[in-house]
Amino acid sequence: MFARFALALLATLAVVALGPASALAGGGDVASTKAYIQANYRLVQATTSKIGPIEATLRGVRSQIRRECPMAAAGSPQNPDSEQLSNEVIGTMVTSAVHLVEVPASREFVRIAERLTWSNRALTRTVHAYVSKAKGLVTLAQPKLCSDVRSWAASGFRTLPASTVSFAPRFMSIWIAPGELPAALARYETPEERPLLRRTKQLEAKFTEMEARAGVETWGEIMDTLALLP
Repeated sequence: MFARFALALLATLAVVALGPASALAGGGDVASTKAYIQANYRLVQATTSKIGPIEATLRGVRSQIRRECPMAAAGSPQNPDSEQLSNEVIGTMVTSAVHLVEVPASREFVRIAERLTWSNRALTRTVHAYVSKAKGLVTLAQPKLCSDVRSWAASGFRTLPASTVSFAPRFMSIWIAPGELPAALARYETPEERPLLRRTKQLEAKFTEMEARAGVETWGEIMDTLALLP
């Protein structure tokens, strides 16, 4: 689950413009592939440069929950409702990091990628579907986690608040793995892209290590603070 969390944070961080719109819009499959690979690399590069602020943001979310609603779910069951609130915990972490470090530059990535096309229509659809989810994640409002857990508790743990019912499925449907390189791209890659692809994988591994160290731990601490079962 948290491998996706780590990658999901990558999806929304700063990228550098890759060139004029005309160069991105045309040039065929090879040109589109080159532009996409470069955008992907710059996205991952910019994201790894934000590891420190992201970790600080996650600690801030944890501290806020400890201040505002410790043990808010004490005595709650482990059931589909608790699972939705667990997803809301993850969504709170992700959206907090997204809104802190990424919106303008993530939109730059979207601006580049959403205009790329390939003769392989399935590949074009895959890329555009990914971009659509990235756009949705950027615009998703951070949930009011403490309020939602308290509302659930006030109902005797029988009824989730409408805000959770709305947020949790929406978040899960757009929680993406940024830096995704569809397999079909390989057909159009050129040798000059290979060093960039290797570097991208190295940077993604660095970010995944941070996720394993900070993301999973913070999620578990927040769940314990709330006394919420996943």
